[in-house]
Amino acid sequence: MSDYRVTLEAGWTVKDVESVQDAIGIAVSEAGKRLHPSAKFVDVDVMNMPCPYCGKDINTALVIARTGLVGLLLSMKVFKAENPEHAVHIAKSVIGRALRDVSLSTYSVELIEGDDVAE
Repeated sequence: MSDYRVTLEAGWTVKDVESVQDAIGIAVSEAGKRLHPSAKFVDVDVMNMPCPYCGKDINTALVIARTGLVGLLLSMKVFKAENPEHAVHIAKSVIGRALRDVSLSTYSVELIEGDDVAE
């Protein structure tokens, strides 16, 4: 049995916003509220991707017609999973229970090494 850090990606829709920064703030806040208290150990971050022209990281948020779509990364530690697939299954179950109507996709799975992984 091993411990893993599982990161899932989600597309979060925000209505009636004027800017990308507003959409990001509202998306992170709403996700945090829905994860608390049942899954308050889940880290919520804005997803970044490299700019196709300059290579710098840019956030994955877009606002069109006052509706925003924000790419979020939801990360948690999964303890005593049989393998990476089992860890993803556990993470999707825990996070999916709190975010029922949000599609989740696997972004990354990392093995946590060592005995000092207590959270």
